[in-house]
Amino acid sequence: MAINTKHKKRGSTLSLAIMLLTLVALVVAILFWPTEATAIEGAVPTTQDDVAATTLIHEGDIAPDFTVEMLDGSKVTLSELRGKVVLLSFWATWCPPCRQEMAHMQKGVIDPFAGQDLVVLPISRGEKRETVENYLNKMGHTFPVGLDGDQSIYRKYASNYIPRSFVVDKDGKVVYVAVGYDETIGEEINAAIKAALAK
Repeated sequence: MAINTKHKKRGSTLSLAIMLLTLVALVVAILFWPTEATAIEGAVPTTQDDVAATTLIHEGDIAPDFTVEMLDGSKVTLSELRGKVVLLSFWATWCPPCRQEMAHMQKGVIDPFAGQDLVVLPISRGEKRETVENYLNKMGHTFPVGLDGDQSIYRKYASNYIPRSFVVDKDGKVVYVAVGYDETIGEEINAAIKAALAK
């Protein structure tokens, strides 16, 4: 009985080609796909020197004024919120600690301070409206979000790294600054808001 070696050779060549293409695609994805470590202006800093070098606004500074377009098309101007405490948070959909903070925002900040003089103002940094809108819909977030596609607002406050949170008191003064997000930072943000509301 004769064995068709031509057919077997063609099959093994095709399998090898598919394996090589898959390997190339995997290498390209690893090298060029933006992760939190490689994305432009991305990863949370690893040292306090990084934090200090990229932070432009500190506790005690007057928060730089800006007008931000919200996802619903309305506009918010920071200086017009005087008399209220403002939680300003810069974030992006691709950033894991940002996503963690956003997941905490409704039940961890908005609901506990409901009815008080607090404005929660998350601002998406450097992303398109459609990207932000799709993410919020997917996650079920319904609170207002601002858009800073060209990062012009963010650049008033910092030169790199997100998430960044600023608690601004009723007089427009920054009373708390954080880079990154975890449970401890969440507790510190709430404590800063509570203290600012009590003044």
